[in-house]
Amino acid sequence: MKASASLRRQLFLWLLLPQLVLWAAGALFTYKLAERYATEAVDASLLQATRALARQIKPLGTGLLIDLPRAAQDILEADPEDKLLYMVSSPPGQFILGNRKLPEPPQQARGMPGQPLVYDGELPASHEAPAQRLRVAALLLTVGEAGGATPMRVQVARSSANREELTRRLLLDTVLPLSVLMAGLSFLVWAGIQAGLAPIVRLRRAVEGRAPGDLRPIELETAPAELRSLALAINQLLDAVQRTVQAQRRFIADAAHQLRTPLAGLKSQTELALADASEPAQRERLQRVVEGATRSAHLVGQLLSLARAEPEAGSNQACEPLDLTRLARDTTAEWVPRALAAGVDLGMDDSGDAGAPAAWVRGHPTLLREALANLLDNALQYAGRGAEVTVRLQRAGDQVLLSVSDTGPGLPAHWHEKVLERFVRATHEGGGCGLGLAIVKEIAERHGGRVEVGGQAPQGLVVRLLLPAAPR
Repeated sequence: MKASASLRRQLFLWLLLPQLVLWAAGALFTYKLAERYATEAVDASLLQATRALARQIKPLGTGLLIDLPRAAQDILEADPEDKLLYMVSSPPGQFILGNRKLPEPPQQARGMPGQPLVYDGELPASHEAPAQRLRVAALLLTVGEAGGATPMRVQVARSSANREELTRRLLLDTVLPLSVLMAGLSFLVWAGIQAGLAPIVRLRRAVEGRAPGDLRPIELETAPAELRSLALAINQLLDAVQRTVQAQRRFIADAAHQLRTPLAGLKSQTELALADASEPAQRERLQRVVEGATRSAHLVGQLLSLARAEPEAGSNQACEPLDLTRLARDTTAEWVPRALAAGVDLGMDDSGDAGAPAAWVRGHPTLLREALANLLDNALQYAGRGAEVTVRLQRAGDQVLLSVSDTGPGLPAHWHEKVLERFVRATHEGGGCGLGLAIVKEIAERHGGRVEVGGQAPQGLVVRLLLPAAPR
């Protein structure tokens, strides 16, 4: 799942990144365009006011007549949030009327008479108001006749806040729909990625939901060509694995026939020879041959059990609901004669769940019987004569706990995990080969469970097999 999520995230990011770049470029372009339009609108209004004010100034003899009624001044300054400031000076720079603090035009852009000039400036701070940035329009005029012409400059200014507010409004009105459009486009891209990767999810589920021994070909008829090629490659691999597993099964069947029969014959013939032998040295040698044949037969049986317990060999095993209580009781009863021969007191205690329904699990009866047999065999071999071996079955929440405990010498704590590995023996006593608990571990993992090894007071060893409980 992580790989699919990672691929989905990468595709989405690679498709979203160009959209973000284009959105940022579009927002910047929109801001510049809005600023230009706002500036042009403000400049046009300022120039119009400048020309209107200039028309109110007329020559009168050697002086000037400024016909600006009080009502007109009140109109110019009517908006307290955005006052229209003005100044008339003649010669330019010598204050006549208006606000004497309006900034001068830049030296390099004073302009020619009759040509309007628009520039940015700053109104100095005063007791009434802080400093503010202005947009100023200036018009240089020549008033009077040629002989007595008088230069005059008319300036009209407005706070830049108005222009900036207009720019922001234009930007919001443009960028907001673009943002909504981008969000919708991103959703469509994500939905397209989801639809495009759906065959990969189906392939994952087809492989993920299979049992370990299910080697049937994968069917993806409606998948894209690239994914069909992947499925074909997986099917080829599954076919090769299936041929290998079949060859392994044939080998196990042949080995069971070819090894067990000669070893059984060797043991029988050696036991007959041992019965007829009279010399002590000869009897000792024949006894060692019998023990070696018995040990070899036991090893072959354990190896075959281990091969059956591995997941690759599980497709021919029937998985079914079964009553683990009945299975444990029957298996324990079968091992009572051997326990009596070994001088061990073997019994079963299933009273931990008194009055509760039977402990049902879903699994392979043959393998679970093999697991319990290995636990009993391990306990009988190493507990020693006079020991007690007890099989217990309990329900622990959503698990069934099957344990085999003994009162033998037990094991040091650092061996509890090691003895679950293959061919690991904590002692050289007994006739084991280090595979019994490894087989139990394989069978437990096949059934979604686990194995725990621990000590018990005052002495002894307990091996617990925990399996998921199933409804009857």
